[in-house]
Amino acid sequence: MDMENLGTQDGVRIERDGAWLVVTLASPENRNAQTPATWRRLAEVESFVDSSVRVVLVRAEGRSFSAGLDRRMMSPQGVPGEPSILSLATMDDERIDEFISQAQAGFTWWSGSPAISIAVVQGHAVGAGCQLALACDLIIAADDAQFAMRETSLGLVPDLAGTAPLVERIGYQRALEMCATGRFIDADEALRIGLAHAVHPLAGLDAAARDMAAALCTAPAGAVRDLKPLLRHAIDAAPAEQRAMERRMQIRRIADLRSLLGQEPS
Repeated sequence: MDMENLGTQDGVRIERDGAWLVVTLASPENRNAQTPATWRRLAEVESFVDSSVRVVLVRAEGRSFSAGLDRRMMSPQGVPGEPSILSLATMDDERIDEFISQAQAGFTWWSGSPAISIAVVQGHAVGAGCQLALACDLIIAADDAQFAMRETSLGLVPDLAGTAPLVERIGYQRALEMCATGRFIDADEALRIGLAHAVHPLAGLDAAARDMAAALCTAPAGAVRDLKPLLRHAIDAAPAEQRAMERRMQIRRIADLRSLLGQEPS
């Protein structure tokens, strides 16, 4: 099936391939560096995820998934039409909070979406690029992948909703060391510590991602749609709360089966 192009805007292309939505960072000339316009476009992706979309693949053109923040944002001139990081220093706390909140919107909806999201990472995933990958449910990495959270080297902290999923994946101690040092984590280490779900040779990365997307679509859509929030709830829930949610979800599943069979509860 040929993919349906739903538009390219601000360096982000959105396409539909059956039950899959494919989101591509499409600015390889600057290693898919991100600006506020990128984040606004990422927030808009949610509007394309209707009930028939089961998987969202997030990939990138070129050698790198994303080099992170467009470094022009750190210059006095900034990116045309956008506030620079330096200009934020002239704003009051309320306006800074609003700016960051709007930026975070491109990264926060993924975990709550009924679709399963897969980040397909090659080359560098730095700062905002790493946080975009962390926003996804699964990270598949090429064997040349390099992950880093380098915000502290700029005198900043990660603020695009990546801190919680990072700690969930690799634990507090590793997350602290990774962010405080800004060091690069290669694909083998990312797999070993749980940052990445799987690693594949670069040449076979796209095929591996598509195979996983296809596998995720084999079970009935309703079951997988209920499974995702059930597992996410398990991260912080007390055991009794989790067991109760298991019961609620299973009752909903059985109700669907009952409807398919045309039966009424006795």
